[in-house]
Amino acid sequence: MHIRSRSVLAVLSLLLCSVLVAPAAFATDGMNLEGYGPIATGMGGASMAYDNGTAAMMNNPATLSLMQSNNRLDAALGYLGPHITASAPGAPDADSSSTAFFMPAIGWVQKNKELSYGVGVFAQGGMGAEYSADSFLANPAGPGYPTGDKVRSELGVGRFLIPVSYEINKDLAVGGSLDFVWATLDLQMALPGMEFLNMAGFTPTPSQFGTVTGDMLTSFGTLVANGVVNPTNPVNWGRFDFTDGSDFTGKAKGTGFAGKIGTVYKVNKQLSLGATYHSKTALGDLEANGATVSFNANVDNNVLAGGAPTGAGYTPVTIPVMGKIKVKDFQWPQMIGFGAAYQATDKLLLAADYKWINWAGVMKSFKMSFTADGYQYDPMAAAFANTTIDATLFQKWKDQHVFMLGAAYKFTDQFTGRIGANIANNPIPDQFLNYLFPATIKSHYTLGAGYDINKTNTVNASFTYAPEVKSDAGSGVTIKHYQTNAQVMYSYLF
Repeated sequence: MHIRSRSVLAVLSLLLCSVLVAPAAFATDGMNLEGYGPIATGMGGASMAYDNGTAAMMNNPATLSLMQSNNRLDAALGYLGPHITASAPGAPDADSSSTAFFMPAIGWVQKNKELSYGVGVFAQGGMGAEYSADSFLANPAGPGYPTGDKVRSELGVGRFLIPVSYEINKDLAVGGSLDFVWATLDLQMALPGMEFLNMAGFTPTPSQFGTVTGDMLTSFGTLVANGVVNPTNPVNWGRFDFTDGSDFTGKAKGTGFAGKIGTVYKVNKQLSLGATYHSKTALGDLEANGATVSFNANVDNNVLAGGAPTGAGYTPVTIPVMGKIKVKDFQWPQMIGFGAAYQATDKLLLAADYKWINWAGVMKSFKMSFTADGYQYDPMAAAFANTTIDATLFQKWKDQHVFMLGAAYKFTDQFTGRIGANIANNPIPDQFLNYLFPATIKSHYTLGAGYDINKTNTVNASFTYAPEVKSDAGSGVTIKHYQTNAQVMYSYLF
């Protein structure tokens, strides 16, 4: 009992550390990872109908009943290496500097006769990119109107899971999990002045990318009407900024819950079938104080000198408005998956899965609401105190269909090799692709291996290569994106 208590304490301590330091994960299958745990990832992500360790709580929790040991502790580290390049006619290419992300994960499961249960912390997924302050993306009005800062996004979603699985009989098991979900987001996004005006309805041409509304626009319209701002060319660019500067968290945060159910059925000694349903999340709004909405406006020179507007000349001036941001109704989608595992020989295991991911149900648009503080440090921003602005960026993602195929071959009693493929459609229509949210990867090719050091200690690893996808966004920007990812996991069976 003393040894067991110390083991549980160690597990809980590791779980707490994982919650505190788990950073964002980046897009592969849409915003999902291509696989959870190196056992499944080495087989293309297929995981519905065989024992793939504690990562089952992220895949199909019913497969926890297939576990051979009484207790299993998995500690994993994932590496994601997205390589993203944005290009546009007449401008140097912009390479994203977000090229390496490391994600810890941990899971523990105990099997007590027919009942298996445990806890775990895993990164769900996310997306993001970062472009330098001198890139054309950070300066949408051209070199004469610099924004002075980089543009970037970093969205991360993680889960703390409590899974349970029960063997109804020797052939059939059912399982489920209750998931505490958190999401964090940093965003530094620049918009060309004309596009901002289109979204705000100040031009006869409606925007194809989104809308901007709110009484902050009324205040801005008053400045234009009074001649403080150039009525024929009022804005060079606009920016949304909220970031905490951390590699592990985002400034805007929200929490909520979700759940999973699943089943696995042994047709015979060789063939198993599995299926699972993952619910849509119930996340609250992602909120952050200390956010900024900035306008680079062409302000009358005489106003800048302390006088009344004359219309004789204008100077570009950045107006930073401080306030609170809310990212509204961001959710992770529901998912249905099913698959089969076939033990062809004592050494060869084959697996095939299919997933339907309902991105269309949650990614119709990306919505932000900004409320300006009552006191503004910048004198020009005082006109916007206590006003609001609501921005909607159209997304119109499509549902994703993911096919996973994998094989594992036991070369020796200790060493297992794995290979797989993960094939999916790109869920983002080119028309609505944003350079900061390039979740465009379609195909993954995977390798993996496992080595049993002894009866209680095992190491597994996987490597993924996702070939380049080229997308021509509706904004005229071309995005190229490929990835190299890896996972390694130590397992203690006791």
